[in-house]
Amino acid sequence: MKATQMLAAAAAASMMALGAQATAQVPAPTPAPHAAPKPCSNCGTVQSINYVEEKGQGSGLGMIAGGVVGGVLGHQIGSGRGNTVATVAGAAGGAYVGNEIEKNKKKKSYYNVVIRMDNGQTRTIQYGSQPPAREGERVKILDGNRLALIAN
Repeated sequence: MKATQMLAAAAAASMMALGAQATAQVPAPTPAPHAAPKPCSNCGTVQSINYVEEKGQGSGLGMIAGGVVGGVLGHQIGSGRGNTVATVAGAAGGAYVGNEIEKNKKKKSYYNVVIRMDNGQTRTIQYGSQPPAREGERVKILDGNRLALIAN
């Protein structure tokens, strides 16, 4: 019976050795090739974001209205020659203030977002409020004037 047990142990050891050899000879599966990402013609990286404030142009209406109001207020000061000087000074000051008020009402402020496109070109998009991207982020231009963040 001892011989039978030894024979069984030898057979088991031999099978284990063959099994180890058999698994060592099986080649590892080759990974599936990754498809190259399609180039994105509307993708790029935000290069800079600049806040721009343009002062408006006066049409002359603010200057005229300010001059009239300033002249009327100046005319109510003093009498005689002092009254004339106050009227002229009030009209001049009112014209200046009226013109500046009109310019401030017509001022434009916006953000210029400069994007370095994947093809090397540069595009600039204007936003009336804070843009949805930051410098260095990857974006895609939608409809020619909107940005969407894309994963890096």
